[in-house]
Amino acid sequence: MTAIGTHREFRRARRQSVQANVMVTDSMTDRDVGRIGNLSETGMLLIAHTALVDDALYQFRFSLGQGATATIEAGVHLLWQDRASAPGQIWAGFRFITLLDSQLHQLRDWLASHNPRRPG
Repeated sequence: MTAIGTHREFRRARRQSVQANVMVTDSMTDRDVGRIGNLSETGMLLIAHTALVDDALYQFRFSLGQGATATIEAGVHLLWQDRASAPGQIWAGFRFITLLDSQLHQLRDWLASHNPRRPG
């Protein structure tokens, strides 16, 4: 298991918009909490439809593809949250705290495949 980055690395991580409807589940309660708006190797923007606790730690699960091997489970820290303009939605920024090495590699592969390098 890897502890993910420092605060400085978190700020540098390139974010990738997530066009698919990637739902996030709270592993402790087994309830859906929202969907991913963008993702980096150090964190994510969650568009939540449930109340969150400021500065709390969560254990989240989400899938970036088909099958059980595509499931990522991560310890996350809620850095900030703000009500979205849509009723019942909250935008929330999370930093990944812990992630299995294999899942970090999977996340990096997914990010690379959804952000092809442009020539030039």
